[in-house]
Amino acid sequence: MICVCIEKMKISHWFLVTLHLLCFFAFRSLSIDDFHQPFPIVEPDLGHTKLRLSSEGLEAISRITNPIAVVAVIGPYRSGKSFLLNQLLSLSCYEGFGVGHMRDTKTKGVWVWGAPMEMEVSGVKTSVFYLDTEGFESVGKSNVYDDRIFALATILSSVLIYNLPETIREADISRLSFAVEIAEEFYGRVKGQDVAFEPAKLLWLIQRDFLQGKSVQEMVNEALRHVPNNDGNKNIDLVNQIRDSLAIMGDNSTGFSLPQPHLQRTKLCDMKDGEFDQAYVEKREQLKNLVASIIHPKIVQGKPLNGKEFVAFLEQILDALNKGEIPSTGSLVQIFNKGILDQCLKLYTGTMANLHLPMSEKFLRDAHKSSREQAMRIFDEQHFGRRHAKRSVVQLDEELEQVYKNVILANEYQSAKLCEALYTRCEDKMDQLQVLKLPSMAKFNAGFLQCNQSFEQECVGPSKANYEHRMIKLLGKSKALFIKEYNHRLFNWLVVFSLVMVVVGRFIVKFILIEMGAWILFIFLETYTRMFWSAESLYYNPVWHFIVSTWETLVYSPILDLDRWAVPLGIIAAILVVYWRCYGRRKHGSRRLLPLYNNHKGGPNRPRSD
Repeated sequence: MICVCIEKMKISHWFLVTLHLLCFFAFRSLSIDDFHQPFPIVEPDLGHTKLRLSSEGLEAISRITNPIAVVAVIGPYRSGKSFLLNQLLSLSCYEGFGVGHMRDTKTKGVWVWGAPMEMEVSGVKTSVFYLDTEGFESVGKSNVYDDRIFALATILSSVLIYNLPETIREADISRLSFAVEIAEEFYGRVKGQDVAFEPAKLLWLIQRDFLQGKSVQEMVNEALRHVPNNDGNKNIDLVNQIRDSLAIMGDNSTGFSLPQPHLQRTKLCDMKDGEFDQAYVEKREQLKNLVASIIHPKIVQGKPLNGKEFVAFLEQILDALNKGEIPSTGSLVQIFNKGILDQCLKLYTGTMANLHLPMSEKFLRDAHKSSREQAMRIFDEQHFGRRHAKRSVVQLDEELEQVYKNVILANEYQSAKLCEALYTRCEDKMDQLQVLKLPSMAKFNAGFLQCNQSFEQECVGPSKANYEHRMIKLLGKSKALFIKEYNHRLFNWLVVFSLVMVVVGRFIVKFILIEMGAWILFIFLETYTRMFWSAESLYYNPVWHFIVSTWETLVYSPILDLDRWAVPLGIIAAILVVYWRCYGRRKHGSRRLLPLYNNHKGGPNRPRSD
């Protein structure tokens, strides 16, 4: 019984735990009602090496429709970044960003204050978000993670506050190398005109106990001076290059000092303004005014970003930073240019796909050149980066060339397919001309010319030269074969014609002159030509040329093609002859103009002789 009760208690315990978890996740899945609190927008993964998005902070940002500006604070861990942000937002530690009094870092990843400050920037209502970042150089993190946090804050911010305790160290200068590289790559693409990102204003904020001596701006200028390098140390050269780049960014760099608010730092969260050092309160207000004066909306590709666009921009950056083992400007450029590369490639591919293949190689090259120039021009207008963008240009060019090679192969295939069809059609046409019922050189030449012209006009592309050579051989062979058979067939047709006319003149028309002429032609063709002329001499004889000319005139002309109409005309002629024989002579009598055959030597009443 006791065991049963214990089992029931265990079941109830797990049921309650499950119920609480479900309620918790259900509550988290609901929309945020109170944005007057900090939210994480980027969190570290379990290995604390890469970053991932947090939905709460993204929801807080994406709801904003105004142009967005971002103030981000970076610096070493335990340097007072969260407390500084609360002071800028006029919030206590219990209302604003969490402030830790232990030695470990309080803020993990990147956090945003959910309620932006609204202000007028150049006459435009702007929503200003404040970002708190995880401190550098804390225990248990890799340098790559710090670089990702630093790069993210550098790219996202409109004002980047570099919070440093006491003074500027060499490591602080070196850490800015990534920011400098990003500035040179993105901000300086076309100086003063078309910039990818509006550069962030770099604010060196040094908090120290004693403000006597050099001003912060003098400290910044001194830190950015060249370090003597008489031995040619490469590391010093690299740091000096960073100093030169930071000097170029001098227009965007400002130094500001802030004294400690109170000597008892662990009790700062429990103090009010009246308890802070008066010098600190005055400098803090000056800092607020300074930040408000240099703030500007986040602009990408000449356009200010609203909440949803800013979130999409953040996703791009995070994808780029997490892409490789070590974040680099080159990887950022590649990610940002990916969409533009796809757009340019799609434009080029669409233009080439609309070409009517096959086409001549020259026209195809011209179309490729024109489409490529258009794609490259759009890329030049919209791409991110300057030096590393050359890799994107090379990548785009390689992809365009690959598409062009595919189009060339398609053009060759279509050209071969078309020219083969035209060649086959001409081959069939030549075969038909070889077997004409009534051979005609004029008809053969007309068909020959038409076939050759249609091939020349319609066959285009890289296969034309090859098929032209084949066409020349085909036409030459067909013409030689036709000429060889032409004279023999014409001779045979004349022999047949003479025999037909013998029959017509004797039995149908009964016209003796027709029969005699036909016999003379038959005897001439069958005896005299064979006895006194060879076949070659016959075909080159002027008489034969006359016969050929007469035959061509009768058989083929643009108006009448006797080869096509020979059978219908023969039937019509036969009908007319039959009609004339049967009815015409009865109706018109037997008037004879020429001597005809007469089977009776006398009239019907002629008397017989003994």
